[in-house]
Amino acid sequence: MNDLPPDLPRLRILETWLVLTLDRVRQQIATTERREQERQHGEQARPATPDCILEGGLNRDSPPVAVHVGGCPMAGKRWKGVPRDVALRALSEGIEACGHCRPDAELGYLDG
Repeated sequence: MNDLPPDLPRLRILETWLVLTLDRVRQQIATTERREQERQHGEQARPATPDCILEGGLNRDSPPVAVHVGGCPMAGKRWKGVPRDVALRALSEGIEACGHCRPDAELGYLDG
């Protein structure tokens, strides 16, 4: 059984529709490939997670409120990556250690 129309005008219409549909599919493939390349580039260009994080206060001039291990999900939005020695100094100056990621234990810091 033939599922195509028997006459030329309807076959031409079907051909036009198929060409247009194929163009749309190819455009979507190109868009999807471009997005995937951008995603992969973003993953490769992402900076490394810092060893330690200082969580900032409510404004720029306030002192840090907590020390975290890099990548701690409890750090909030106002943080900056710092080297280990800066994190140790902050802990010794009384900045609170995060109770979730325990940077004091990670850094080998003992109170007092």
